[in-house]
Amino acid sequence: MSSRPGDEAPNLSIAVTHLFKGVVYRDTHEIPWRHLLQLQAQVRDYFTVIGLIAEIDETEGYAYLRQRPDDQAEESPIPRLVARRQLSLHVSVLLALLRKRLAEFDAAGGETRLVVTRQQIIDMLALFLPRTSNDARLIDQIDAHITKIVELGFLRRVNDTEASFEVRRILKAFVDGQWLSELDARLTAYAAQFAGPAAEDVA
Repeated sequence: MSSRPGDEAPNLSIAVTHLFKGVVYRDTHEIPWRHLLQLQAQVRDYFTVIGLIAEIDETEGYAYLRQRPDDQAEESPIPRLVARRQLSLHVSVLLALLRKRLAEFDAAGGETRLVVTRQQIIDMLALFLPRTSNDARLIDQIDAHITKIVELGFLRRVNDTEASFEVRRILKAFVDGQWLSELDARLTAYAAQFAGPAAEDVA
């Protein structure tokens, strides 16, 4: 009798390979996630050798790799395998806004998946962009920021009739509670910075 996919023995290669490719989610990577959970110790040991830390959050349902901090490195530093990403100010602001929305969503309880529409994102971010008399240009800029965040893996497009996106819970790992507690002050400062006379173009 042939075995079902879920009956196969834990495979370290499957767990490691999928982590190298990117974030592993419980809801979208069912088989790799199962292998990963069953081999957590081996996975962490494997990545420690090459200077990486495997972060596995069973509660939120995701796993990812991060570079070991420099102060933990040995005398002969290991070359970085996880590149640092330099984000634009507007992308950073949108990530902060999405993180705040996710915190409010979790506090309300109920559903586990936060889905926001494109229009909601536009309304959220418009306050933090330089004023412009060219609405089409403004929306194009916001769409570009949304696309960037999708590429980073913090948003996932939802297949529906309306342009919607699921806010991926891994965002919580990159915007922590301490930073979030100071978020309102940061957003107020951002709004003041971007407020100004209308311009024809958005930087």
